Amino acid sequence: MAQNNKKRDFKEKIKAIQDTMFVLGGKWKLPIILSIYSGNKRFNDIAGSIPGITNRVLSKELKHLEQNLLISRTVINDYPVRIEYAITDYCLTTEEVAAPLEKWGKNHRKKLQEKV
Repeated sequence: MAQNNKKRDFKEKIKAIQDTMFVLGGKWKLPIILSIYSGNKRFNDIAGSIPGITNRVLSKELKHLEQNLLISRTVINDYPVRIEYAITDYCLTTEEVAAPLEKWGKNHRKKLQEKV
C-alpha cells in the first residue's frame, strides 16, 4: 500500500513539474513576462527589450501566455488601433518559481566560470 502511494505521489510531482514547464518553460516566456512587468506594454517595446527574439516567436509566446492567464491583451480603439499587454494578478504568482530559478542560474553561471 505504501509503495502505491509513493508511486502516485511521484507521478503527481512529475505531472506538476511538466505543467509548470509547459506554461513557463522555454527560452522566452519568463523574459517576456519580465519585460512586460518592467513596463513594456507594446509589441515592439517588448521585442526591443529581449535580444534575439523574433517577431514570430514573440507573437506565439504572447498568445500562449494569454491563454494561460498570465498576461492580458487590450485592444485600444484609437487611430491607429493599439494593442497593449499587461501582467495579470495571477502572473505575479510566478515569482515563486522565477526567483529560485534566477538564484540557481546566477550560481550555476558562477560555478561554470570558476571551472574555466
